[in-house]
Amino acid sequence: MWVEPIGRVCNAAEEKQDFEGLISEIEVFPEFAEGLYRIEDVPELLILFVFDRSTSYEMHVHPRGDLRNPEVGVFASRSPNRPNFIGVTQVELLRREGNVLTVKGLDALNGTPVIDIKPAVRRDLVDTSHK
Repeated sequence: MWVEPIGRVCNAAEEKQDFEGLISEIEVFPEFAEGLYRIEDVPELLILFVFDRSTSYEMHVHPRGDLRNPEVGVFASRSPNRPNFIGVTQVELLRREGNVLTVKGLDALNGTPVIDIKPAVRRDLVDTSHK
């Protein structure tokens, strides 16, 4: 299997933190920028990325690493320590400028490789009448 990054995250998050309200930019590499055509019609996106700083995984975790939280299976959590190190977050698209998307709510660190971007809902269900 081969997965190629299509871009990278640019933000102020250098280590695990509370990501709520964080504004991030996703720089889409120039060779993939044409794929952003009309993305501004979609208010919410799914950003798929690689937990590139993860080095191992556990099958049971305490959500948010907090031992007060009941242990769950890794697939029932948002832990970055997963067998395939793939993350996904639904974000609000604030604006697009060329090959750069400004989004709110992305829980990825600065420099994280982005592997895909998708509408959060099917394209035929998106209301574009306000544009």
